[in-house]
This record gives sequence, structure tokens and C-alpha cells, in this order.
Amino acid sequence: MKTDDLISMLAGGAVAVPSNALQRRYSIALGVGAFGVILLMAAAELGVRPDIAAAVLLPMFWVKLAFVAVILVGAVWAAQRLSRPGTRLGGAPALIAVPVLVMWLLAAIALLGAAPATREALVLGMSWNVCPAYIAMLSMPAFAAALWAMKGLAPTRPVVAGAAAGLMAGALGALVYSIHCAEMAAPFIGVWYLLGISAPTMLGAVIGPRLLRW
Repeated sequence: MKTDDLISMLAGGAVAVPSNALQRRYSIALGVGAFGVILLMAAAELGVRPDIAAAVLLPMFWVKLAFVAVILVGAVWAAQRLSRPGTRLGGAPALIAVPVLVMWLLAAIALLGAAPATREALVLGMSWNVCPAYIAMLSMPAFAAALWAMKGLAPTRPVVAGAAAGLMAGALGALVYSIHCAEMAAPFIGVWYLLGISAPTMLGAVIGPRLLRW
């Protein structure tokens, strides 16, 4: 369906959409998606990090959580706005960009202040080779839920909308994964967490035109 067809249909009174349909669908998607991510994490035997009691006392634990949580909020905001025809993104891109820039700034400070011999370890950590894959894998239930929410509304920019759905899923997957992951160095988070989140984002941009067509 094209935008002109949508306008004609709405003008004819053929569709009556509840005023809270968007919020309800995304609330369901976030709830179901989070449950699916946790279930998949348990199936993959990725439990909560054993030192969680000590980790919660460290500032970087909360910085890491805030990093992915703010990206998630921005992604949900962007996805909701892209689910309505003719709605601008507003401040959603800035909200997504700010935590990324802050994390990169923290990473630069950490690398510049570290001895040259330790910089590689700050970037690679102990799990660089599995972190992005785990985040991308865990995001898949949330990705399906986000696409379901968006499909039932009226996205008119399927490439960008699909990317927003993938970003939302990737951030939710990273948020849950961060409870398992022991890495807390800003250079590691600024590279490998973002890579993991980017995977479903790019997938959404690729398959959005096919799955979100209406």
C-alpha cells in the first residue's frame, strides 16, 4: 500500500485505530522480547556473572548498563515514530548518538592513560571473539517482537524502520547480556558491544523492505 492509498482509506473512515495502539504494541514487544532474550540466555547457559555482588559496587558496571539502556530508549523512540506515516524522528537520533560518543570519549581517555603494553588488552578484553555474536544471537527474539509491533502499524520508510527495530532488539539483547559479561573497560564496550548491536540493526535495514511492506 502506498501513502496516497493510506490517506484515501483513512479519509473514507475504513480504519479505526485505537489511540493507544502504538504504545500497547511496543509495550508488548518489549515485554515479550525481554522474556525471549532471557529465555535464550538461559538456554545458552549464559548465567549471571558470579561476581555480580561486587560488580554492582563499581561505577563502570552502571556506566555499561546506562550506555545500552539509553540506546534502547532512543531506539524505541525512533521505532515508534517510524511506525507512523509522516512523523519526523525528532531527537531520537541524538539520544542514540550521545551514549555512543560518551563511551568513545571514555575509551579514548582510558587508552591514553594506559601504558602502551596494556592498550590491546583494554580493547580485546577476554571475550572479544564471542561478545558481538552473543549479543546478536540474544537479540533475535526481541527483533522478531519489534518487527511484529511495527508490522501492525504503518511504517512508510521500511529501510530505516527495519534498522530501528534491529537497533531496539540489539540494545535489549546487549542490556541482558551485560548482566553476564564481566568486561567493563570502556574501549571494549565501545567496540564490541556496538558491533553486536549493529548486527541486528543492519539486518533490519536489509530485510525491512520485505517484511514491513504493506
